[in-house]
Amino acid sequence: MASPSRRNFLKMAGLAVAAGAFPASTALTQDKQGGGARNLLTFGLGVASYSFRSFTLDQTVAMTKRLGIERLALKDVHLPLTSSAEEIAAVLAKMKAAGVRLSTCGVVYMTSVTEVERAFAYAKAAGLKFLVGAPDEALLHAAERAVKAADIALAIHNHGPTDNRYPSPESIYRLIAKMDRRMGLCIDCGHTQRLGLDPSIEAERFFDRLFDLHVKDVSAAEASGSTVEIGRGVIDIPKLLGTLMRLKYSGTLHIEFEKDEKDPLAGVAESVGYLRGVLASLLSDKSERLK
Repeated sequence: MASPSRRNFLKMAGLAVAAGAFPASTALTQDKQGGGARNLLTFGLGVASYSFRSFTLDQTVAMTKRLGIERLALKDVHLPLTSSAEEIAAVLAKMKAAGVRLSTCGVVYMTSVTEVERAFAYAKAAGLKFLVGAPDEALLHAAERAVKAADIALAIHNHGPTDNRYPSPESIYRLIAKMDRRMGLCIDCGHTQRLGLDPSIEAERFFDRLFDLHVKDVSAAEASGSTVEIGRGVIDIPKLLGTLMRLKYSGTLHIEFEKDEKDPLAGVAESVGYLRGVLASLLSDKSERLK
């Protein structure tokens, strides 16, 4: 049985979609107040294509569009790192025709200087402003040089209790704090919670280097926790979204659904609906306070 708050958020999601109150990919919701416009929401929703890793690029784009999402972060299973500039351009054209845009790529793993250089050449060919990656710690300075040369930021992804390099957001931050400010974080909310850390607190602690988020929910705040539909797990999603609104996060929340690899669409759709419901509720409350 769903909790009253969960039922309310899902109801709000339905109302929001029906009324067009929260367009799927908008990064801006406005409140008309005294003849002016207030930016109530500065971030948008996207999908990490790893959610659809068992499907083709065409199927992934179609499912993303079906969800009403217009931002897609591609994993290399959908756009190989070995792709030529012409192949990348063809994928971008296909996505544009479908009404979906490439928001970033990754997670890109880098175990050599050659792989660092390849990752940034790939991101540059795709016209990206940042990429989500996980270079070996010994390659961080090489990555910093590539960031400067390409003027493309790097959001380093944490992977929780089983990651010996970057388990937590802090484990990344302490290594890059004195580096170029384009060296930053992609906080994975699920892996962070599996460490027993509150993703909302971590996002605020390291907000000055927060470039991206992988939003998901997990069954337990321990290493054994696994992905569940957003809203069914232990992460306080309303707190997370409220924190990002208060901080005026301006990036994307990329939904990464690792469950049901062969049939993920229903779970992703439920997760999208829950997020929209929470956002509609938070925006309504904030709009009322501004009156």
